[in-house]
Amino acid sequence: MLAIIGGSGLAKLAGLGNVRREVVRTPYGDPSCALTHGELDGRPIVFLARHGYGHTLAPHEINYRANVFALKRVGVERVVAVATVGGIRADCVAGALVVPDQIVDYTWGRGHTFFEGADQPVTHVDFTWPYDASVREQVLEAARRCGEPVVDGAVYGCTQGPRLETAAEIERLARDGCDLVGMTGMPEAALAREAGLAYAALCVVANEAAGRGKSRAGISLTDIPVVLDAAMGRVRRLLAEVARG
Repeated sequence: MLAIIGGSGLAKLAGLGNVRREVVRTPYGDPSCALTHGELDGRPIVFLARHGYGHTLAPHEINYRANVFALKRVGVERVVAVATVGGIRADCVAGALVVPDQIVDYTWGRGHTFFEGADQPVTHVDFTWPYDASVREQVLEAARRCGEPVVDGAVYGCTQGPRLETAAEIERLARDGCDLVGMTGMPEAALAREAGLAYAALCVVANEAAGRGKSRAGISLTDIPVVLDAAMGRVRRLLAEVARG
């Protein structure tokens, strides 16, 4: 079964049939919200709004462990996570859709593993390639089928938030090899790997990162919702194609 995690600008998934909501309790506390079960073109999917249905949870406040555990508990096997990001690399312009293939984690203080506590053995997972290759290819193939241009491959730098970054911090991320900057990609991706979920991300570039291009003097927070509104229709069409596939 496929799950879609919606980020900023995608708190609901239009077009779902036979919708029902399920409250899932976890050993890690409550998920961001109830899970929404539905059908997209007759295919069962689960939708989770990462920030809550009212977009009330900041990136550092999200209970990532509860979210991933809940998806696993209801039988999800594949996850496409939609995330809003800033663009660092020149081709990651506002409005672009990007399917990243790598992560650099700058977060701190988040519950980042299921394998901790006195009753848990020390457990390591391979995270060389943080996104599942088969799910990435499903997203890319869906984009080709529906004629939606996407950028294939980028390094996602995950910062703590909720404030946006300084221009100097973006320069540091660029030197580290980051092409995108966001706040929710970790520990979500690592927890999905620990839980055995095949996970990939679809990033929506909302703005050029601090100090770059149109954001050289500052980031226009009024422009971001306009960009996201225009992009989310394309995202929904692409996600529907992923579900069909």
